[in-house]
Amino acid sequence: CLISPFAVFSRQEKALASFSPQWSLDRSRTPRGLDEDLDTGDAKFFQVIEQLNSQKQWKQSKDFNPLTLYFREKELEKEYRLSALPAFKYYAACTFLVFLSNFIIQMLVTNRPPALVITYSVTFLLFFLLLFVCFSEHLTKCVLKGPKMLHWLPALSSLVATRPGLRVALGTATILLVFVMAITGLFFLPAASNCTSRAANVSSVASNLSWELPGSLPLISVPYSMHCCVLGFLSCSLFLHMSFELKLLLLLLWLGTSCSLFLHSHAWLSDCVLARLYPAPSDSRPGVLKEPKLMGAISFFIFFFTLLVLARQNEYYCRLDFLWQKKLRQEQEETETMENLTRLLLENVLPAHVAPQFIGQNRRNEDLYHQSYECVCVLFASVPDFKEFYSESNINHEGLECLRLLNEIIADFDELLSKPKFSGVEKIKTIGSTYMAATGLNATSGQDTQQDAERSCSHLGTMVEFAVALGSKLDVINKHSFNNFRLRVGLNHGPVVAGVIGAQKPQYDIWGNTVNVASRMESTGVLGKIQVTEETARVLQALGYTCYSRGIIKVKGKGQLCTYFLNTDLTRTGPPTATLG
Repeated sequence: CLISPFAVFSRQEKALASFSPQWSLDRSRTPRGLDEDLDTGDAKFFQVIEQLNSQKQWKQSKDFNPLTLYFREKELEKEYRLSALPAFKYYAACTFLVFLSNFIIQMLVTNRPPALVITYSVTFLLFFLLLFVCFSEHLTKCVLKGPKMLHWLPALSSLVATRPGLRVALGTATILLVFVMAITGLFFLPAASNCTSRAANVSSVASNLSWELPGSLPLISVPYSMHCCVLGFLSCSLFLHMSFELKLLLLLLWLGTSCSLFLHSHAWLSDCVLARLYPAPSDSRPGVLKEPKLMGAISFFIFFFTLLVLARQNEYYCRLDFLWQKKLRQEQEETETMENLTRLLLENVLPAHVAPQFIGQNRRNEDLYHQSYECVCVLFASVPDFKEFYSESNINHEGLECLRLLNEIIADFDELLSKPKFSGVEKIKTIGSTYMAATGLNATSGQDTQQDAERSCSHLGTMVEFAVALGSKLDVINKHSFNNFRLRVGLNHGPVVAGVIGAQKPQYDIWGNTVNVASRMESTGVLGKIQVTEETARVLQALGYTCYSRGIIKVKGKGQLCTYFLNTDLTRTGPPTATLG
């Protein structure tokens, strides 16, 4: 059996009402009472959210290895590494800013030899080429009508964003380029032996030293070269989605290079700076912690470990964010599937024009949905023989087999509703073995003009064809079940009121004198016949159907009525006949 779609809504309301009383539909509460409920509801609301967050954290800790941070599922790990990264272009832009800072520092504190200028010119060209590739999509949007030969440029940005291997190669090359340019100024120093020989006897030659070393690099630029190396460490941490292992490798490479430069191959620079700053005898020299080379090395190690911790933490949150987004997409897909299922169930329970009133934001439980119609054709079709057929015995499993046959009959009747020519027929409900349906419920409600009156009742022909189809379906069932059931049908048309009644289990129904008379037409009818009222017979006669008078019969609650039987031969006679008196 099918689960009522309204149960989904009721469960959601109960869940919300369990910790948020202000969402209750009880209007008897005073404003003061509602304010108190708001405070209590908010506290419970945040408590529930904290519980959900703690549960998610506990679940997500099992999704990846706490040591390597790899996802335990290989497919999930592969999906993470192959996922697109649209923000890569911004990482490259930030790295360019670090490179620009190094360039400004070295241009301000050095004598700018021609070789250094040429090196930076080539590097600038490479960076501009990288940024052009990364931002080509934005550039083409700025130039709407560009040459046709440039229409392939937007593909470059998407290529970089979607190809992990290309991103890793470009990111690594960019970081290495910043590393190299951070220490380029040191390559234009004089030979170490010359300065070393001059600094061998610091006390005697200190007064002869100047801030300008033999060559092109000012002595004052030595601390700034260390600052450039520190900026080089920062460039490695700008690529947020780069793997932790690659970042560790690059940081170790840069740490080893920086320390080997200032502690070994270019350690004489620190001695030259100290000799210039402290020309007095060696006993007045500062401690080792104030030597540039040692302080620089300490700074390098501090930045290395700091950025290593940040890289580890960033890797964790990147993977956690990816996991949350994936689970969010799964939950959204499940929610969308449930909404589609609910919508499908609602459209099966309610008419198509009524179901949207109970879906999503349009649903208003506190409002009574109702609609008035001027011309609706109501059908009641019953199988009276089924009451005699039904019995409870061991042979038919206490009546279960009888109910199975009734279900087959009703299911075959419902199958007719899927046919295009019966799209205007709405099933209202079944009462035992009685089938109730109506047409004209999808028409515009309200008072119609006299010219549209006949046109608005044209759907009565559809209901007649549907009634005949029900009889044909029952004949097929009789043939296969070896029974002799016959259908008794009553039709009537006129104004009705349609609406949805109920909050927990709403049901669509129609009311009015038209419905009551249609029910009487069925209960006072004859097996195998379609009985209609005089007004309905007149309209059907105008539509080309043949009706013949049954005579005056007594109808409960309505008195004496003149009724007619509809000729089940659906061949329309064209002009109205004179069968109605």
